[in-house]
Amino acid sequence: SEDTVNKMDKGNQSAVSEFVLLGLGHSQNIQILLFVVSLIFYLMILSGNIFITILIITDPFLHSPMYFLLANLSFVDIWLSSVTTPKMISDFINENKTISFGGCMCQILFAHFIAASEMVLLVAMAYDRYVAICKPLHYSTIMNLQKCIGLVVTSWNIGFVHGISQMVVIMKLPFCGPREIDSFFCDIPLVIKLACMDSYNLDTLINIDCGLVVVTCFTVLLISYAYILITVLQTSKSGVSKALSTCTAHITVVLLLFVPCIFIYVWPLNIIWLDKFLAVFYSVFTPLLNPIIYTLRNKEMRNAVKRFKSYYIDSKGNT
Repeated sequence: SEDTVNKMDKGNQSAVSEFVLLGLGHSQNIQILLFVVSLIFYLMILSGNIFITILIITDPFLHSPMYFLLANLSFVDIWLSSVTTPKMISDFINENKTISFGGCMCQILFAHFIAASEMVLLVAMAYDRYVAICKPLHYSTIMNLQKCIGLVVTSWNIGFVHGISQMVVIMKLPFCGPREIDSFFCDIPLVIKLACMDSYNLDTLINIDCGLVVVTCFTVLLISYAYILITVLQTSKSGVSKALSTCTAHITVVLLLFVPCIFIYVWPLNIIWLDKFLAVFYSVFTPLLNPIIYTLRNKEMRNAVKRFKSYYIDSKGNT
């Protein structure tokens, strides 16, 4: 009987030592197509965001608080996509679509850590635009380098606390039965469903935890941009179109990140295919669209790209 108990214990341990990720598609042709598309997108995310970061660091004309924060946003986007996308890409061509318990916990920690950091960083960028447009005379004194570094460090700290709070709750859950996760990564609502317990209260707790970050940041952003737009419309200065263009770009990025997160973690619709689409959207499309939105819509960034091209490419061509 002791052997039987040991075997049962081993069986329980093996059931929670790894999870099976069901992924996005089931037919072989779709898997190959998704592999190619995802790989191209991921390489574009890396190259686009790395290029923006290098451009801002190397171009002295971009050494201002707005671009310091934008470089940090690009850095965060590289990590946001890297938490889940490489695993998703490899699973498209792997027969064995499993993830270890430790790997699953890491995905939960870093996905929430980095997403929350990005949300707070977007609030910092909105604050920067608010000071630039509503208090232009005091901009250089308010938005100094020390303040910018403080805002970035704060965003990382809030993200880390949020990520840890999510992971600690999940790690203590009893997992003994089914281990299939109907997604391409360890998403908290789906992992909770696999726990051998009634998860209603825990679901509510997680929704409140996520809601605290998502809804607070989203509300602050909406209020700040509304205030900025009202201020811009009330003044008839020359920089109105530039301010509106910058704010429109920022608001687009905000909506791309926040809307999917609200429908997954705060106000879940529990529609599997829609949850998968939204998860892909904020982990793949948002980091991809950020560099496009900020470089194509921003005149200073376009000029910096031209300077970079003429200095590094044309100079090499002439030698």
